[in-house]
Amino acid sequence: MALMITDECINCDVCEPECPNAAISQGEEIYEIDPNLCTECVGHYDTPQCVEVCPVDCIPKNPDYPETKEQLLAKYRRLVGESA
Repeated sequence: MALMITDECINCDVCEPECPNAAISQGEEIYEIDPNLCTECVGHYDTPQCVEVCPVDCIPKNPDYPETKEQLLAKYRRLVGESA
């Protein structure tokens, strides 16, 4: 499941540089996560790095993008150009 940033975001800028897939970018008002790029750090780290550094706990799983760990790993492989 891709992650999302809620409106509780305080624009502290700590999450964006932590994302290994460049899935986080500044939106109109708060940071946003591109669900096509978010792998919850599967393939890179054991835990989502943005969640680890977020001081206000505003990065839950996005219910609109349900994905298994296997699907996230397949997305990671596509993003880095690995064959399955």
